[in-house]
Amino acid sequence: MAYDEVLVERVRERLGAADLDAVEKKMFGSVCFLDRGNTVAGVDGDDLFVRVDPDDLSDALAQPGARPFESRGRTAGGWVYVAGEVLDDEVLDEWLRAAWGATAALPPK
Repeated sequence: MAYDEVLVERVRERLGAADLDAVEKKMFGSVCFLDRGNTVAGVDGDDLFVRVDPDDLSDALAQPGARPFESRGRTAGGWVYVAGEVLDDEVLDEWLRAAWGATAALPPK
């Protein structure tokens, strides 16, 4: 599946502006952004997917445009898809901050 190049660029710009040491990698038809080997967020089609703290999953799914991260009929805990149409600059920034925070506590891979 193709991914939204404009959304990828928006994510790239924000991570660069925040001086975060993100590594960009194409995986499974998506573009992913990693920190110390852990995926933080990515763009799949027109949607953003982000890592969330498992304790915050219910709150994250209650946000506009959010839905469970599903792949091959299975739901992945600790991950949320966010519909591209709700990702204005402020909302995108909030999701990326939360994802970076959720990933920061993980050990490097």
